[in-house]
Amino acid sequence: MSYLQQLISNSVLITALIGWFAAQVLKMILVWDKKKFDFKRIIGSGGMPSSHSSFVMALTMSIGFTQGFDSVAFAISAVMSFVVMYDAAGVRRSAGQQAAILNKLVESVMNADFSKTEKRLKELLGHTPIEVFAGAILGVIIAIIRYV
Repeated sequence: MSYLQQLISNSVLITALIGWFAAQVLKMILVWDKKKFDFKRIIGSGGMPSSHSSFVMALTMSIGFTQGFDSVAFAISAVMSFVVMYDAAGVRRSAGQQAAILNKLVESVMNADFSKTEKRLKELLGHTPIEVFAGAILGVIIAIIRYV
């Protein structure tokens, strides 16, 4: 079997990717403004639900279902999932809040002239704890649907 065939037939990877994609599509639907879809949300970070959380929890649960919930692979994946989710709700969220404050500072001090700073800083980086939790639940549900 070729490497590409192996990759395509990797059900754990496919489940994780479905988890990520489902969260991104849900984000796009949730921010729909009745006029048009914001297709940037398909690849953008931040927002409800957390695609990072959905991605890693779908991966972790898939490993649990295929390798066993007592396996080393499941333990490693679970620990890394919690690190990713903590980071999404902690560090990345704080960075987004700091970006919002810096953008307001530039607007007030420089009269919204972003030419000296190139562009506005991206504010939608991290997630609220609810967004992380919703993404995690989505990932778990997707894995359960695929394996149970």
